[in-house]
Amino acid sequence: MPKTKTKSKESDDPELIREWPLPVVATLGSGVRLKGILQEIRSRLPSTIRKSLDMQPGGLILVMPETSKTAFRATASAVSSALDGIEDILTITASERKRWLADGRLPSAGTRTVRLQGRARKITFHIFDPRVVEDLLDRGAVDEWREEDIAAKAENRRRAAYQAKLTRSLKKKEKVKPSERADEAATGLSGWDEFGSDGLLR
Repeated sequence: MPKTKTKSKESDDPELIREWPLPVVATLGSGVRLKGILQEIRSRLPSTIRKSLDMQPGGLILVMPETSKTAFRATASAVSSALDGIEDILTITASERKRWLADGRLPSAGTRTVRLQGRARKITFHIFDPRVVEDLLDRGAVDEWREEDIAAKAENRRRAAYQAKLTRSLKKKEKVKPSERADEAATGLSGWDEFGSDGLLR
């Protein structure tokens, strides 16, 4: 009797599952951004279990065999800690991150480049060390930077207003000068009428 080929089935073994929903502000509504977050967190996990963490619409999911309870708990803790760091950096607005990166106040931990399947364009963005961000927030450095930025913005506005006033003043003086020359010329010729009436020009 010929042997029948049995179709392979997916494993029905019990699994441990943990999900982490991510707010839209974290992913910016972008699958590329979500993939970048996934890659960043995977890089902090042991290579043997990185693929156990994957992304799904709106967040991340960790799936491991029920026999790996110890590894599952450790991995879930590491993922939660990494996501806490992401939430910390999200308390800083995009414009603040850009400005503080440019002037060196906020140190970058490097960049990540990702590309979704079917897309030719790659996207690169900065990543940050959660410990550094947490320290900056705890020390109140971020609040100090915001106060400094407000003061600097006010000073820049004051200087711009002064410069605009100075420019208007210079333009006004330039308009006055031609009329002043005409007045001076007229003043220089005063007395000619009397000089002529005395007959001295005859």
